[in-house]
Formats: sequence, structure tokens, C-alpha cells
Amino acid sequence: MPRPLDRLTRPETIAVFGGKEAGRVVEQCRKMGYEGQIWPVHPTKDEVHGYKCFRSVADLPGVPDASFVGVNRQLTIEIIRELSALGAGGAVCYASGFREAVNELADGDALQTQLVAAAGDMPILGPNCYGFINMLDGALMWPDQHGMLRIDRGVAVLTQSSNIACNISMQQRGLPLAYLMTAGNQAQTGLADLACTVIKDPRVTAVGLHVEGFDSLASLEGLATLSRTLGKPVVMLKVGKSEAAQLATVSHTASLAGNDRISSAILARLGIARVDTLPELLETLKLLHLYGPLPGNEISSMSCSGGEASLMADAGVRRRISYRALRDEQSAPLRETLGQMVTLANPLDYHTFVWGNGEKQTAAFSAMMQGGYALNLVVLDFPRLDRCDASDWLTTVNAVVAAHRTTGANAGIVTTMAENLPESVAIGLMQDGVVPFYGIEEALAAADAAAFIGAAWAAPMPEPLLKPAAASADVITLSEDEAKRELSAYGLPVPEGLVETSPEAAGTAAERLGFPIALKGRGVAHKTEAGAVRLNLKSSDEVISAAKAMAGVAQGYLVEKMAAKPVAEIIIGAMRDPVAGLVMTVGAGGIFVELLDDTALITLPASDAAISEAVGGLKIMKLLEGYRGGPRGDIAALEKAIASVAAYLMANATDIEELDINPVMVLPEGEGVVAVDALIRRRIA
Repeated sequence: MPRPLDRLTRPETIAVFGGKEAGRVVEQCRKMGYEGQIWPVHPTKDEVHGYKCFRSVADLPGVPDASFVGVNRQLTIEIIRELSALGAGGAVCYASGFREAVNELADGDALQTQLVAAAGDMPILGPNCYGFINMLDGALMWPDQHGMLRIDRGVAVLTQSSNIACNISMQQRGLPLAYLMTAGNQAQTGLADLACTVIKDPRVTAVGLHVEGFDSLASLEGLATLSRTLGKPVVMLKVGKSEAAQLATVSHTASLAGNDRISSAILARLGIARVDTLPELLETLKLLHLYGPLPGNEISSMSCSGGEASLMADAGVRRRISYRALRDEQSAPLRETLGQMVTLANPLDYHTFVWGNGEKQTAAFSAMMQGGYALNLVVLDFPRLDRCDASDWLTTVNAVVAAHRTTGANAGIVTTMAENLPESVAIGLMQDGVVPFYGIEEALAAADAAAFIGAAWAAPMPEPLLKPAAASADVITLSEDEAKRELSAYGLPVPEGLVETSPEAAGTAAERLGFPIALKGRGVAHKTEAGAVRLNLKSSDEVISAAKAMAGVAQGYLVEKMAAKPVAEIIIGAMRDPVAGLVMTVGAGGIFVELLDDTALITLPASDAAISEAVGGLKIMKLLEGYRGGPRGDIAALEKAIASVAAYLMANATDIEELDINPVMVLPEGEGVVAVDALIRRRIA
């Protein structure tokens, strides 16, 4: 059993190994009021910042909970081995030159393997890692400056990048940072594992992650479960490209999916909000720290300028938020307070008629906050404090706080420009329970993310993700008729068809099936490009002639009854992602696959609700619902067909490498669907 990570993250005893960097760790712990024991280890020094030095691991007066190992990479491995044998709680491995530098140092990969083996069941962070800052206990395994203060309660932020962590530590946005953690190479312990530990700290309110790739899907699922169970939301800034090399594919499916889109689908399934920038991550964490997930996406906005109201309105178009119209009971008090010149709307421009009047501003803000919105925003940019008088702006701040206290509604103050809110005001607002948002885009991104989490938590807990299967080097491509037989057995409707070996037999088969006929050459992946498909053949002579024309590339023939004219064509596919395993793709099919880029991803196992949501979010739904008086497609049959493919994938989860069904013809309502082409690439033992 691995040793618990909380010994490392909340240590009562700390050992530090090395020179300058180790000394900085001691200095930072002392500055932040760490109350545990600190044991510097150095071969020649007698003391470090007033703490007695020891010569080696063997000389330590006890077993350390946390160790900072700031020595060269070879010596790091030796010290880690000794600490593990001693029963230490864990260590930060500061040294670089391991797997991240394998191109420059040919032995880097081997050394990292040795490091993990030396650690055994003792948790290690890194290598190539700064460590972490615990501002709840003043325990800093951190060899550098930072901009943080001791707090009693706050959020945890975790990142792979030590430099990004340094930058975050210097934030001046009023965000209370409880933990700031890095994981470096994640040789043994990843960010998700760390997050699963710190989220259990009762003093942590929310968790933010900045990651390049998922280190462990199982740990991420565990974090999502803890998030719901403990009521502590998680938000992620996911950057970077593919976690592993892209697969060589012969279908549309893999190119449509893309690893980044798969990451988004996984996070959405798990109820982990995704943001796009570091400022959005920090602003979202402030909102989650104070209010947690929002109960809905309806928000209000008030400003003393029509320009600001327009900015808020336009920014909302790009977000999943709603500026719901005012309720009738809000109109009378707003009209009484603001007068006849103000147009009552949401976003609301309250002009400057009540500017500087705290009583009237409080009344107006209270009336807006009584509208049942999930979040109420007031736009307010401060003047420069070194050149201007901010008294009237503070009056507005006090009015927002008073309205929040009176109504109990969620409230925030938003600046149009990040530099226009002093840090002292932001800290005061957080203490008063009002979110200080730096930037309109960031504020609405935070509201969007918090509303997403609220909706995800309101839904049933999803089933565990389908676990990825081990890689396989050998893959075969089934013929179209073989693929259709397998899928048909799970309920996917396919055309009636026959397989023949000669042009004459194909003509006879066509007579049996009835015209018009589709003729396809067997054993050809890209049939259209190879001239191995002919449609709407209306006689046996046409079939025989077409079969002879493709005889040079075909290995026999698939003769099928032509499908009726569809309302729309859909693609159903699946690809094996290196991290997530099998993931389904649904979207506009036929010739529109690349043109429209209209797809949705479905992670497995797939619920009926997830399938309906995926189909409902497609642009092509306008056609399926009967565009401009056209017939409505059989949406229920389409969803049933997708469910049948999902069932097939679940039953063959370890074997299927790739699947591409394109197109699936969606016929008019009540007439069903039919899959007219299918490709399956299967792993072989």
C-alpha cells in the first residue's frame, strides 16, 4: 500500500537536503510561521537559518513527514532510497535532468526509472519540480520567492509548471490560495493524485488544475467523485496537444474527434468545468470559493453606462449564460429608485442619476438581486488611487455589499479592465462575500463554469468511464459486409444485401433484391476514390457492367438494396484515444463531414440522456426537425441506432480500434434509419 500523501502535504516534520535551494525552503517555512520541526541535512554546514544541521539521512533525529531534496540527480536517487527505507512520508525531487531532458542527457529516462524504483511506496513529487506551498500550515517545500499570505481557508491550485505556479503566487486578485502545488515530471505522483489529497482538507473550498495532459484517468475520476461527495467543485485549464501520438486512421472519425475535444468530453462527463486562460481559472475559483456551483445560468448585470451594458450583453452571447428579463415585481422599485429616464432591462444601464447616493444605489441593487438570478453583477472600474478620489466608487462598493447582505443573493463587482480594481478593495470584497471580478470575459467565463458544475451535480452520477485497453500492434480492417453483420446483430439497421464473387452473380443477386441497387467492391477501404462503388443501378446489365469495371480493384462484390432518400445523413464513429480509450463521435455525415465540422463526442458507457444531448446539440438538427417545411427525420430511430452502436462497442471494448459508419440515412419520421456504409478496424491477438 502506498503511504498517505497527506503526510507529505501537511507535514509536522520537514527535512531539507542541499545547499542554496534547501536553505530557501527553510527560510520560507520560518517566514510563514511553520510550527513543526525542520531538519537541514548538509555534509559540512553546522546550521541553516538557525536550525541545526545533520550530516545524513541516518543522522536525522526522527522520520520526516516531508523532505525537500535539492541535490544533483544521482545523489537524489540515493537520498530517496534511504528516505523510503526509513519510512519517510514523502519527498520533493527538485533536480532536473531526468525524463524531461532525455534528448540532451541520454540516461535521463533510465535515471527517472531508477528514481521511481528507489522511492518504492513513498510518494515523491517531480523530479524537475519546485514542490508546493501550504499556506494553511505555513509548510513551504518551495525554493523561491512567492507572493502568498497565511490564510485559514481557501482554494488549491495545482500545475505541472513551476514557473506558472510562481506567477500564480503573485496574483493580486483577492483569491485566497490555500495550496499551490507542482508535480514536475509526474514520474510517480500526478496532479490528480495530489488534488485527491488536498480536496479532503476541510479548509479547502475548491480546486483548480492547470494541466497539459491527463496523468491518470482513474485518479481524475476519483477526483470528480470526491468533488461531488464533498461539495467542492473542480475547474481545469487544459492546454497542450495530443497526450500521445495520433493513430494512423483510414476513417473520418479520428480526424473529427481530436484529443483536445476528447479531453473536453471527459471533463464534461465528470462534472469538471473547463476554462481557457489563467485569468479565467483564478476568477472562477473566486466565485466557487464564495458560492460554490451556481444553481442556474441566469444572471443580471447593472452598470452606470450604456457602453458597459453593451459590453456585458455582447460578451454573454459567447457564453452559456442568460440575461433573463426582469420580473414584474422588480420593475416598480427600480422605477421608483432610478426614475423615468432609465430603460428597465437586463443588462441594466442605471445611468448616473443615483451615482454617489449610497441609499438609492442600495435600493436599486437590492431590487435587481431579488429577481432570483444565480449571480448578480455590477460593473465598476475604479480610478487610479494615486491620482484620483475614489470616494464615490467606494460608495458603490458599499451599496453592492449592503444589497448582498439584505437579499442573500450571489453578487459580484466586475471591472471592464483588469487593472481597474485595487487589490485592497478586492480583498475586502471577498471578506464581505462579494466576488471581485477582473474583466468582463473572465466574469462570464466564471459564471458559465459554475453554472455548468451546478447542472452536472444536479444530474445523476455518471457510470465509471470505460477503461482503456492495452495497446496492440496488429489491426485488421473488416470488409463492409462483415462490419455490417456485426453491427446488425446489435440492432443497427443496414440495407438488405448479398455478397457475390463474379459480375454475373452480382447481376443475378440484384434481380433477387430488386432495383435500384448499390454495388460496392469488397476489400477496398476508400471505395469512392478507387471507383469501387456505383449507386442507383436499375438493371442487371448495369450491375454486371459496373462490376466488370471495378474488377481490377475489388475482391468480390457487395450488392445492396438502395436506401430511400433521407432527411439527413449522419456519421456514427468511434476511435481509440491513447488515454481515454474508445470514444464515440456523432455528427453530420456524408459529404458534409469535413465541410460542416458538426460533431459531438460521447464517452462510454453512453446513457440515453447523453446520446439525446449529443444529437440535440448538432447543427444538422435543423434538418432533422423539418427545415423550411421539409419532412421531420426519425430522431428516435437515430438515437436508438446510436445506442445499438454503443452497445456493440461496450461488448467489444478490448478489440475495436476504430469504427466509421458513414452515412447513416435518417429517413422521415416513422420510417427509421439505415446505415449504408460501415468500416471496422479490429485488434487481433
